[in-house]
Amino acid sequence: MTLEIVTVPCLSDNYAYIARDSETGATAVVDAPEADPIASALDSRGWKLDKILITHHHFDHVGGVESLRRHHGAKVVGAAADAARLPPLDEAVSEGDSVAVGGAHGTVIDVSGHTVGHIAYVFPGAAFTADSLMSLGCGRIFEGTAEMMWGSLSKLASLPPETRIYSGHEYAASNARFALTIEPENEELKRREAEISGLRAKNLPTVPTTLSLEFETNPFLRASLESVKSAIGMPGAADAAAFAEIRRRKDSF
Repeated sequence: MTLEIVTVPCLSDNYAYIARDSETGATAVVDAPEADPIASALDSRGWKLDKILITHHHFDHVGGVESLRRHHGAKVVGAAADAARLPPLDEAVSEGDSVAVGGAHGTVIDVSGHTVGHIAYVFPGAAFTADSLMSLGCGRIFEGTAEMMWGSLSKLASLPPETRIYSGHEYAASNARFALTIEPENEELKRREAEISGLRAKNLPTVPTTLSLEFETNPFLRASLESVKSAIGMPGAADAAAFAEIRRRKDSF
């Protein structure tokens, strides 16, 4: 992978990601919750911003877009299906479309559920998933359905297990506490919860994670396992139904 990725904390618990093609110097940011931290990260490295890749319309992901566009002349990329709710797009994309950052080419995946029209950007070795698949969790379902979100997670689950997952928020500590209510005897989960606690004690990010680690610890990705279905009192249930029950429990956690 030729992308150099910089994690930029924004607002109270958001992340933006600056992705730079090390061969050409082309630079993009995935989501722009606010402009100043992103501009500072760019300026400190002497980088110019070429593209802004938007995952979905929520303000805590697009609040800095217009300022960055104005100051850098960056082109804005987002979902054609949600263009009416996004800042004006220079490039409207749909599932299966290619997005280039210099010589690095990514693919757009529709991951609707948190919102309808939410997209992820998948580059070799890296998936920018925002509020779909998250570290030890998934986004709350505001506009879609549980079946829709389960379908989106299943798409992401088909990526190579070594894929790094760059999600949109720092929710890992809370997500870990919840995950332990589903699988209290999961040794990998207990180890991960301790690691997360250590990182947060130092105010360090818990992202990126890897898809393989999520398979071992994320109850939402594990909803298809019979052991998880039994743990929530739903042996033999359909995968999407088990996922919906886990999401229901997290909503009131």
